[in-house]
Amino acid sequence: MKRVFLILMAATLTLAAACTPTSETGSGGSAYRIRNADKVQLRMLDSVNALRQAADAPQVQLNAQLNAAAATHSRDMSVQNRPWHFGSDGSSPLDRVTRTGYVGTVQGENISETYENELQTLTAWMEDASTRAVILDPKATNMGFSWFQEANGKIWWTMVMAN
Repeated sequence: MKRVFLILMAATLTLAAACTPTSETGSGGSAYRIRNADKVQLRMLDSVNALRQAADAPQVQLNAQLNAAAATHSRDMSVQNRPWHFGSDGSSPLDRVTRTGYVGTVQGENISETYENELQTLTAWMEDASTRAVILDPKATNMGFSWFQEANGKIWWTMVMAN
């Protein structure tokens, strides 16, 4: 666990250059504005793979279809104003992934509503046994990761792991 903590700390320092704090505050403090959005998924992928390596789990790769399912759900959670695994149309993670044309098996989905950056969100997911299990699932080979940031700074994160 100490190794995981050191990896996350190193990744957090790297992230500091990618997020800019604003004067807005959410329930947990300062909100972050995502810049360099094209690099957010790659930073998350690198961080997840470092954690998986430390846990002797195989690496995952980003999948465009899973990214699309994650993006759709992040926006939908914002519209619903609640973090939960069902879409406003009653869809499940499996339904959303299937709609993108992905033919593999969904291993799990992690979601979050926060004003924190992606590595702080990943750290929180790793502190919870059920969301950590999704991230470290050895059967996962693909990952989808996306977000939706509201004008007030609130970020809705979605991660989908599949094979």
